[in-house]
Amino acid sequence: MDKNPAPTIGDVARRAGVSIATVSRVVNGSASVEAGTAERVHAAIAELHYVPRNAARVLASRRTRTIGLLLPEIGGWFFPSMLRGIETAAREAEYDLLIHTVDAGYPLKAARRALGMHNTDGLIVFTNSVEAAELMRLKHNGFPLVLLHQTPPETLDIPVVTIENKSGAQRLVDHLIEVHGRRRIVFLQGPEGHEDSEWRERGYRESLEAHQIPFDKSLVAVGDFSEAAAAAAIGQLMLDGTDFDAVFSGDDDASIGVLTALQRAGRRVPDDVAVVGFDDVPVARFLTPPLTTVRAPTEQVGADAVRQLARLIRGERAEPLILLPTELVIRQSCGCR
Repeated sequence: MDKNPAPTIGDVARRAGVSIATVSRVVNGSASVEAGTAERVHAAIAELHYVPRNAARVLASRRTRTIGLLLPEIGGWFFPSMLRGIETAAREAEYDLLIHTVDAGYPLKAARRALGMHNTDGLIVFTNSVEAAELMRLKHNGFPLVLLHQTPPETLDIPVVTIENKSGAQRLVDHLIEVHGRRRIVFLQGPEGHEDSEWRERGYRESLEAHQIPFDKSLVAVGDFSEAAAAAAIGQLMLDGTDFDAVFSGDDDASIGVLTALQRAGRRVPDDVAVVGFDDVPVARFLTPPLTTVRAPTEQVGADAVRQLARLIRGERAEPLILLPTELVIRQSCGCR
C-alpha cells in the first residue's frame, strides 16, 4: 500500500478552509472567486503538491493530445479564417484544441493554469497575448511554443508564422499613388505594439519615400483594427479639417468603420476619398464600394502554426520563420472600375 497517497481535492479544501466547489472553481480559472480566497487555495495546492485529476492523467501518459491557443480576443472578421486553419490542421493531426483569450477580465494567471504544461502539449501564441517574461518561463521549461505574427525575444528560439506585411502594404500604397494620383494618404494604426500594424506602417512610409512624398504625421491616426475606433479616427480628422484624399485603414475591419464615417459625412468613395484595407476578409467584396485590399493567407497561417507545433511536440526541429506571401486585390474602393 502507498504510505503517501496523492493529495485529493478534499485535502486542498481542508487546508485552505474552503469548500471543494471553491477549489474546483479556482483550479478551473473561474473569475468568481475572491482574490484572497484564491491565494489560499493556490498556497494549499503548492504545499500539498496537489495535481488536478486531468493533470494526473497527463503525467501518467506524458501526452494530452491537446494544443492550446492564446489570443487577445476573438472578434471581427479576421479571426474566423485563422481559427478554421488551426482547427482543421489540429483535427488532421489528431489533436484537440483548447482556446483562451486574455484581457482585463481573464488574466494571464488563469490562462496559464488552463493552458499550462499539465493540460496541453504545446501552445500557439497570437501577438499581444503574452509578455516576454512568460514566453521565457515557458521556453526555459521546455514547453513547445509557436508564435503568430510576433517576433520572439532575441534570446529565445521560438518558431514564428506570419505574413509579408510590409511588401503588401507598400504595393497597396504604390497603387494609390501611381494609378490614382493620391498623395494625402491617411494610415490608421492597429493596436499599440501590434507587429502587423508596425510592418504595414513601414510599407506605407517606404512607398511615400519612394515617390518623394514627405511623411506627414498628421495623417497617421489610431484605428485599432476595429470599426468603431477607425470611424472615430476618421471623424476626428475631418473635424480637425485635415486634408486627405485616401485612407489605408490598416485592416479590413477598420475599413468598414472608415467607409461608414465618410459616407455619413457625405464624402464619396472613391471619388473624394479612396479607401483600402488589408487581409481580404470575406465581407470585403460585398462592401459599398467593394474593397481594394491585400489578401493575407490567414487560414494557411493557422494551419502552418499547428504543423510547426506538432513537429516540436514530436521532438523534431521546426522552421524558425514561415513568412507567407500576400496578394494585392483590386476592387472599386480605390477608384478602379
